[in-house]
Amino acid sequence: MTAELRVDLDAFAANLGAIRARVAPAQHMLVVKDDAYGHGLEEVVARAWAEGVRWFGAFDVRTGRVVRAELGPDPRVFVWIVATAGEAQQAVDADLDVGVGDAALLEDLGAAGGRARVHLKIDTGLHRNGVRPEEWPAFVARATELEQTGAIEVVGIWSHIAEASDAEDDAARAAFETACNQARSAGLRPSLRHLAASAAGFARAEFRYDLVRVGAFAYGIRPAGGPGEAELGIRRISTLAARVTRVADGTATMDLGSLDGLPSTLAGRLQVETPAGPRLLTAIRGGESDVDAWPGAGVGDEVLIFGARAPFSATDAAESIGTIGEEIAVRVAPTVPRVLGGGPATRIR
Repeated sequence: MTAELRVDLDAFAANLGAIRARVAPAQHMLVVKDDAYGHGLEEVVARAWAEGVRWFGAFDVRTGRVVRAELGPDPRVFVWIVATAGEAQQAVDADLDVGVGDAALLEDLGAAGGRARVHLKIDTGLHRNGVRPEEWPAFVARATELEQTGAIEVVGIWSHIAEASDAEDDAARAAFETACNQARSAGLRPSLRHLAASAAGFARAEFRYDLVRVGAFAYGIRPAGGPGEAELGIRRISTLAARVTRVADGTATMDLGSLDGLPSTLAGRLQVETPAGPRLLTAIRGGESDVDAWPGAGVGDEVLIFGARAPFSATDAAESIGTIGEEIAVRVAPTVPRVLGGGPATRIR
């Protein structure tokens, strides 16, 4: 395999600074799900901590425990997918903040040893998960009972929004405000509210509250169909590169490993950077990909497939097949080495 993902941690740090300035006075929760969007979890969280990030959105308990092991006891690590009572206990043992969107998980955390820090989730219309508004009063009443026994501490109220239109988002925010008021009426006093992810957090100040969960923008992944990186003030931080392994019949072939992760539908759509300028990626099959050859193409020549130094970003590639940039980014196989810059280059995995 000749592929590698080159990650510029200085560009990542610049993005973190831009996000911090944009969402202030709210805090930035850096979302690091899916191996930090495919960029290398441990190295990303270490640099983010050094740059002043204090909240990490880890998605699941396994990822949350890795972040805790890497950074120690001081960061706040938020997880919101907890599938079993055993995972609930692991979350408490690792001192993770837990997003709770159903009554069963609330009871699991209440029964776990220790005092669980929980963020109660109201479903504001996205229906990804969360407690339905008609069930919310009973849910917060039960949370109040558990808090009074010392089993849990309700530190936050949160939700996801669809970011489909301003009108739908406004309706979601109104539902969120109602839920926060009902929680207070039930006797809860959470200190944190968080509703917005990358797009709404950048575009609408009223959605920022106390925390803004920003993942994709931190890695330079702009939204499909939305503003560009320059308008957002972020930079692409990675480039997927590979070297030519053979040239025949007007085609240069690259070996990206046993699974390169690129959707086969990108063939015939994706422009890549070659020593002679942009060329079309013509085939994606197994571990190999083909590109139209150029005059003088030879074994060992470097091809930049997508990212910071390539014609297409992850989002450009995604738009060509009707999906989103983070889907392309996270599909780079974990067997592809990550090479991190911003200081001495370090090969990982």
